[in-house]
Amino acid sequence: MSDLLTHPIWEADSLGSPLPDDEYGVSVSLPLWKHVIGYEEGDPDIVSKFRSGYPRFCCPPAVSALFAAAEKELAGEGERCLVFPRLLHAERCVEFIARHGFSGRAVAWTEALGVVIFPADAYVTARRFWRFCGEVVSTRQACDVLGRIKSDVSEAEGKAASLILRQRLAELSGQQPEDVFLFPSGMAANFAVHRMLTTLFPGRKTAQLDFPYVDVLKLQQMFGHGAHFLPLLTESEYADLHHLLQNEPLAGLFCEAPSNPLLRCVDLPRLLKIRAETQPDVPIIVDDTISTVVHVDAMRVADAITSSLTKSFSGAGDVLAGSVILNRASPHYAAFSTFLTGHADHTLWRGDAVALELNSRDFALRARIMSRNALALADFLKNHPRVEKVWHARHQGGQVTSLFVVKTVVMAVCFLSCSKMPRRPVPLFMMPCGSAKAQVWELISPWSVLTRC
Repeated sequence: MSDLLTHPIWEADSLGSPLPDDEYGVSVSLPLWKHVIGYEEGDPDIVSKFRSGYPRFCCPPAVSALFAAAEKELAGEGERCLVFPRLLHAERCVEFIARHGFSGRAVAWTEALGVVIFPADAYVTARRFWRFCGEVVSTRQACDVLGRIKSDVSEAEGKAASLILRQRLAELSGQQPEDVFLFPSGMAANFAVHRMLTTLFPGRKTAQLDFPYVDVLKLQQMFGHGAHFLPLLTESEYADLHHLLQNEPLAGLFCEAPSNPLLRCVDLPRLLKIRAETQPDVPIIVDDTISTVVHVDAMRVADAITSSLTKSFSGAGDVLAGSVILNRASPHYAAFSTFLTGHADHTLWRGDAVALELNSRDFALRARIMSRNALALADFLKNHPRVEKVWHARHQGGQVTSLFVVKTVVMAVCFLSCSKMPRRPVPLFMMPCGSAKAQVWELISPWSVLTRC
């Protein structure tokens, strides 16, 4: 495996290479602007070269092979399969495709995996569940089941690693290990919280505040009773939020601190004041993926915090995971804890738990270094004649990353093509620092093309 810190994958011939370049890399190289466009448009000349991809969007080869093995054993003529960590997740997928007019069935398979079997015409719909709900089988688990790379991690070692992870996150957030729940992706964590809110507050919509990572908004729109979307770009929208909370009971308010990728942050003191005046019991859910728990104490505002552990927490790009941390001071704590203890229905697969525990040992140190590097980059770019605007967490509400806009599309294409940093299709920025246990590198993403189209 190449060292991405000293030898970044950025040239045209790296198209489709995993990032990092091994069996478990959770992203893929798109080195040129035309590759990004081709990926978004589904150009087979681009997509056919992928040797990996973000697992919720583009199934890694081992996961695709696992699907094929399930189809060979379980599917009939004209049927397809998806494989999930547990039978319950497959059953949820069956319910989802049924709402869209397709039949399907869920069966238990080898090593407690769950398989959903459905007509081939339902494949796109079933993959939407896989993407937006994030209840995915990991590459490590797929490799182990297929016998490609057998894991030498025992169940006991996996459970021990998960406990250490929960203790690590609890200590950083000021909570207890029993308040931390681990999931196979950040979206699975969001899905669990959304199921919790819509179960405990039936018949109610949720509200998304500010422009989030788009899949979080889509999740709320696709499940439960729908969602209100308030970008909060103008003063009048805070008045709209006040009016909404006065007139409609909601299941929860979702926001990010700061948002991905625009690095904006809801006026949280103002939000607390509006909630107190209108609907004091409505829960607030904050995602701190960008700022990280090292820099931001979201517990001052949130009843629960979601986070993708794939990004800064792991820092190595070779494991997918997410978390929910409950606030013990929340009036909803008892109900939330009871629900997630009974219905989170996830543990990290044993090999992923051990990998994530190893990667995250120096997380707090890396987070601080990333912040210093991001600030240095922002300071360098803010007066550059070809840069129109720089967003940095010092002004937008977090600590870890920088975002900038060049003045023309031509400049953007040239910058993306010439910068010697790995390029990936999902917004994720890691500024460089060395680590004995985890490989950390710079990443750049043309977010305006990918996330806003």
